[in-house]
Amino acid sequence: MRKLSTKSLVLLLLLVIACCNSIDLCEGRRGRHWRPKKGPASSLTKKKGKGKTGSQHNGQGSPNPSMAPKPAVKPNPNPKPKPSPAQNPKPKPNPNPGYGPSPTQGKANPASPTPIIYNVVDFGAQGDGICDDTKAFEDAWAEACKEEASTVMVPADYQFLVGPISFSGPYCKPNIVFQLEGTIIAPTNAKAWGEGLLQWLEFTKLRGITIRGKGVIEGRGSVWWTGTDDDIDPIDAMLTEKMPSIKPTALRFYGSYNVTVSGITIQNSPQCHLKFDNCESVAVYNISISSPGDSINTDGIHLQNSKDVNIHHSNLSCGDDCVSIQTGCSNINVHSLDCGPGHGISIGGLGRDNSKACVANVTVRDINMHNTMTAVRIKTWQGGSGLVENVRFSNIRVSEVQTPIIIDQFYCDHTSCRNQTQAVSISGVHYENIRGTFTVKPVHFACSDNAPCSDISLTNVQLQPQKEQFHMYDPFCWQAYGELYTPTVPPVLCLQNGKPASNRVLSDHDTC
Repeated sequence: MRKLSTKSLVLLLLLVIACCNSIDLCEGRRGRHWRPKKGPASSLTKKKGKGKTGSQHNGQGSPNPSMAPKPAVKPNPNPKPKPSPAQNPKPKPNPNPGYGPSPTQGKANPASPTPIIYNVVDFGAQGDGICDDTKAFEDAWAEACKEEASTVMVPADYQFLVGPISFSGPYCKPNIVFQLEGTIIAPTNAKAWGEGLLQWLEFTKLRGITIRGKGVIEGRGSVWWTGTDDDIDPIDAMLTEKMPSIKPTALRFYGSYNVTVSGITIQNSPQCHLKFDNCESVAVYNISISSPGDSINTDGIHLQNSKDVNIHHSNLSCGDDCVSIQTGCSNINVHSLDCGPGHGISIGGLGRDNSKACVANVTVRDINMHNTMTAVRIKTWQGGSGLVENVRFSNIRVSEVQTPIIIDQFYCDHTSCRNQTQAVSISGVHYENIRGTFTVKPVHFACSDNAPCSDISLTNVQLQPQKEQFHMYDPFCWQAYGELYTPTVPPVLCLQNGKPASNRVLSDHDTC
């Protein structure tokens, strides 16, 4: 019995050992092919990567997209309901922050930057029409001058008394805007002008300067024309000294490029209202210029040594030329104006004091003239030199104009002038569609014996006397050569056909 028990125990022990070894070998065998179970993130990455190239190890060492850092946007632990679009007018944020530009980025100039505005009131201007605001305007300009595309603001509902002032470069930043909404008035005290100045408000040596708005530049010129001004207190008038003999231009631009004047009103200037001298690329439109018809030398717009000028859609009434085009001007386009009273639109006078004058490529069209001395005129002094060429006057409507068409190479604004043979040459002047009424003479061509006018043409010119009972003069021509392309009313029979027989070759001194 004991012997069986011993054998049984030995067999039982061997059986236990065999079973344990069998269990270890199974786990070892399974261990050779074991991979750790992938978590949910890996499974999600696998699903997202379906159909795309690349893996965790793509042979170039690039990281697995699932491992890329997420945007640094923390969730709000206390989220609030989103406001409606009406409650939240702000632009929507980038829907994909940190991963490239938003839909508005990368486009050309999505929004213009807000301009920096310098209000003259913030610099101490009172705007009561009594206190001198010149210093405030100077200070505002000095700051605006430092910022490109900045704005000097002259606010509405104020009247600013400003003395002679120069808004000058050349070290100013470009594209400054002078926003005129209020009124600027000139001083009427002689002491403010010293011995006399050529201009009141001057903008000089600037690149990209714009004056715009609905405001007024009031020159208070009657104190210069007549010695009295209704705006002056009678006691102050008694104490005021006599104004200087030199009368200033109200608004002048000198040596500037890309100049724009629009919207404003300039009135009652002591002399010229608006002048451009040595300027290039000028635009003037939607402005109003006014002064009494008997105010002396109050030209509306005066051009000198300027080119590429466009003047249009404006009303001009003054005591002298609505537009005056002087020497050194070229590529001038004047159209869609209402002119009167005044002296019309003139080229010249040119060649004064034996000087050389050059004007070329001028177009004047679509003009209404009423109660003016002339409509379209070219005037030169005896003794001058140079050339006027390629001028076109078209679509001019005249009403009660003294002499609508004039070329005068014997111009003289004195009692008498010395006769001289030399003259500024005039060639290539074309008149088209000029119609209306005159009160003295329809056409006056007075050209030089030494330098006759050549290549003059008239097409569809029909001018009737305002009243038949008035004494009217017939068309006048002297040394004027050209062609009538259609019959004229009245007939301009004095214009000679062809070219002048004595037409001289221009010397280097004459050519421009």
